[in-house]
Amino acid sequence: MTRPPAPRPPSADELREPDHHLTNLPGWRAFVADQPSIPVLLSDADRDALSPAERTRYEEERIDHHTRLLVVATSTVQHTTICGRRLMLLNRHAVSARRGLIVSGPAGTGKTTAITQLGRAHELLDRARHPGVSDRIPVVYITVPPAATARMVAVEFARFLGLPVRNRANITDVLESVCGVLIDARVGLVLVDELHNISLTTRSGAEVADTLKYFSERIPATFVYAGINVEREGLFNGTRGQQIAGRFTLIPTAPLAYNAEWQGLVATLENALRLHAHRPGTLTALDRYLHQRTGGMIGSLSHLIRGAALDALLTGNERITKKSLEAIPLDHSSESN
Repeated sequence: MTRPPAPRPPSADELREPDHHLTNLPGWRAFVADQPSIPVLLSDADRDALSPAERTRYEEERIDHHTRLLVVATSTVQHTTICGRRLMLLNRHAVSARRGLIVSGPAGTGKTTAITQLGRAHELLDRARHPGVSDRIPVVYITVPPAATARMVAVEFARFLGLPVRNRANITDVLESVCGVLIDARVGLVLVDELHNISLTTRSGAEVADTLKYFSERIPATFVYAGINVEREGLFNGTRGQQIAGRFTLIPTAPLAYNAEWQGLVATLENALRLHAHRPGTLTALDRYLHQRTGGMIGSLSHLIRGAALDALLTGNERITKKSLEAIPLDHSSESN
């Protein structure tokens, strides 16, 4: 049986590479290992004293910082992490009917962030418990392709592991190969995103659900799903749906209300800015406007603030104002509020 490559620390280039996908093992490991530091904001005198090469590097570090800012531990992220850890402990000695978790809600409400942060926390804990062990794969992360078939989903697992799949390989061969590797690698958590691409009303969708169920029965791991409003799309209907409903806890996500959590989120993002002319408190004073503009969507808020920060850097203005925020186009859903 072909084994995936042993874990290795990602290189500096890999950590900076934006095209690494979480749906393959090197990309996931780079994501887990990545611990970006917030750049120090130099004084005007110290910045002016930099050589041209140092100045370029300083500006690029700030640009890179603002392309992602930071992951804020929202209530959804915290709740998902707590529920996921609890289920993993409850499943530790289960031999069948392991319980799982489904994170469901509108687009842009932090579902992927929640499950990937759960996965990252688990993998870091696993690495701390097994230092120097090179053959463990604590977490698997895949996305369900549009119009997925059972074989396509099985191939997604193989692709994450780096296992070769011949065009003529049947689904049974792929399943056996994937399950063998994951059992040997002591996987503890399987994350399946874009679950809304499964429709139990179609034959292929039902077969995908059966394949995921087969994986969950063969692999001694906790399965966590995420998708857009999956409970409204019939995921819990029929016999298969009843089985899913009986084994999975549902965590609903929604746009944040204008409350203390939203205000704290805006303040946290503002504190992470590294702009020379930005006046602290500008964004917190605009937190109600930001809520109205984004509809309380975390993804839209992050896009808006990061976009305005990058404009501030690229233009040399070095500040965010309401006018500069208004110049950033958002997704159609937010702009329609």
